Amino acid sequence: MADEANRTAFLELQGRMIETTSKFKQVQNQIRIKEGEKKRAFLTLEELRQVPDDTNTYKSIGRTFVLEPKSVLMSEQEQKLKDSETAISSLQTSKEYLEKQKSEVEINLRELLQQDPALARQIMSMNVM
Repeated sequence: MADEANRTAFLELQGRMIETTSKFKQVQNQIRIKEGEKKRAFLTLEELRQVPDDTNTYKSIGRTFVLEPKSVLMSEQEQKLKDSETAISSLQTSKEYLEKQKSEVEINLRELLQQDPALARQIMSMNVM
């Protein structure tokens, strides 16, 4: 009976570990994407600052280019930069939370396997394909 309870607890912890790891990877990917957006906005902003104020500037909308004042383009890039920074900080918080959850699940798994050596031997004897 205790073996069955330990087995179900192990399966539950294993599921939580898989789920947490998956979410963690998604958050890391989102952070990478937002950092790319932030860098692109920063570089575009730097290039716009070098352009004289009276120069015609164009905004890309799909396959079309629309004439826009430099100030509008700069404010859009500044907003993109701020939005990216906000998103990155939020995602970093989520990443830290998921790291804590992952470490807690790892600790719980270790404790479970130390309490039940038979379960640990059974898991180690399984073939992984």
